[in-house]
Amino acid sequence: MPSFDFSSKVNIDALKNAIDLAGKKIIGRHDFKGTSAKVELNEKEKLITLWGDSEFQLNQIKEILFPAMEGKEPESTKRLDPQKVEPVSGNKAKQVLKLKDGIDSELAKKIVRLIKDAKLKAQASIQGDVVRVSGKKIDELREAITLVRSKITDFPIKDDNYRD
Repeated sequence: MPSFDFSSKVNIDALKNAIDLAGKKIIGRHDFKGTSAKVELNEKEKLITLWGDSEFQLNQIKEILFPAMEGKEPESTKRLDPQKVEPVSGNKAKQVLKLKDGIDSELAKKIVRLIKDAKLKAQASIQGDVVRVSGKKIDELREAITLVRSKITDFPIKDDNYRD
């Protein structure tokens, strides 16, 4: 029985490249000279930390970082969960952007519900942080892919791990 998985994994290499690119642009900008503006990645905890002198400067850093991320991996900014801007020692500020890796249970349930409500001849099941979809024909699986991609637009979802 043919099957595939809906998944959403962070491409760490593309993210590192985007952060390095953004860091170089920050260093090269004249309005950031002599400031604490920088971007850091914590791979283990999947966090991006923005450092700046003010909330306005953090927003300028995002305007550099987000296009770099989108250029390396489309829709990658949709997986960011921005936290509150925190004041740091004096007049400095920082903001943490959490990376959502994998499909959380709420989104997985939504995907399964979409497929069931559409009355497709395909079954969807939640398996950890992926949703496995199986059916008797490949055309049924293609319909499920089209349906989910058209309905879920606020989070990057990939279809992979095809099996025949």
